[in-house]
Amino acid sequence: MLQLSEVIMGTSGLGNLYQELSQPTKTAIVKEFITHSAAPPAFDSAGKYGAGLALECLGQALHELAVSPDDVIISNKLGWLRVPLEHAEPTFEPGVWKNLQYDAIQRIGYEGIMECYEQGNQLLGNYKANFVSVHDPDEYVAKAIDKSHEENLYNDILLAYKALNDLKKIGQVRAIGVGAKDWRFIKRLSGDVQLDWVMFANSYTIYDHPVELALLMHDLQSRGIFVINSAVFNGGFLTGGDYYNYKPVDKEDEYGQALLTWRARFFAVCSKYDLSPATACIRFGLSAPGVKSIALNTSRPEQVAKNLMMTKAEIPQAFWKEILLL
Repeated sequence: MLQLSEVIMGTSGLGNLYQELSQPTKTAIVKEFITHSAAPPAFDSAGKYGAGLALECLGQALHELAVSPDDVIISNKLGWLRVPLEHAEPTFEPGVWKNLQYDAIQRIGYEGIMECYEQGNQLLGNYKANFVSVHDPDEYVAKAIDKSHEENLYNDILLAYKALNDLKKIGQVRAIGVGAKDWRFIKRLSGDVQLDWVMFANSYTIYDHPVELALLMHDLQSRGIFVINSAVFNGGFLTGGDYYNYKPVDKEDEYGQALLTWRARFFAVCSKYDLSPATACIRFGLSAPGVKSIALNTSRPEQVAKNLMMTKAEIPQAFWKEILLL
């Protein structure tokens, strides 16, 4: 089985998620993570993050910090290719990424994934991705208009993984995985493709934690597949953000009101036990059956060490009992 540090640094913030950060700030974030993380530091990135901006800024930060390519692990979730920006803002996720100079289009299939892999390494500069996967294949297949179309789209995914396996066979990459928000798709894919690791996003959090997913995580771990839990703040919402799973929360909508009501109760319980919401989310995310690592993202350098310390926080059982009653 793979061995990774307990915390993996997510890099969507380096791609200007929700806000634009300066390169010095991004470099400072990377430096803090390298300083406080167990070696080798591992970074999770994607061509979709800021239309390749996250990869570009990560490579630049590592170069500025004189980090040897042999001393770092970089995961690149493939499937989105940088292209010229022809509109006022990117078309792939309007309103989420700030001040981008490029757009991104989806490229799935054998040739498309190879193209994304090569472009990703170019954006990284002196570095290259040694962990690879297909980014959000669940969303790609969900676009199907009927069963026949779904089968064709799923076949595109299988061709993409053939490309990744070919890269692994010739020693270009070390490990192959999948990152997805729909855990049911990961369950399906893990039965058709040999995976080294899986990353569940927005799937097992203190707010939403299906029993069926917990069982799947345990099963994957028992099969020697490294399990990573990501987006344990549900896109920042559980720590006070305005986005739930990367979509703005509508305070006038019934669903949005329900989310806000639950969060207010959650914050009250955290305050009662003198815990930060982030600490509770991180500890819960790490407690999932089979989970070996958690991916965390921040836009503030001073928060990096605090996030890493939260993984060791002691939380009383009484707190968990109250949370389960929310």
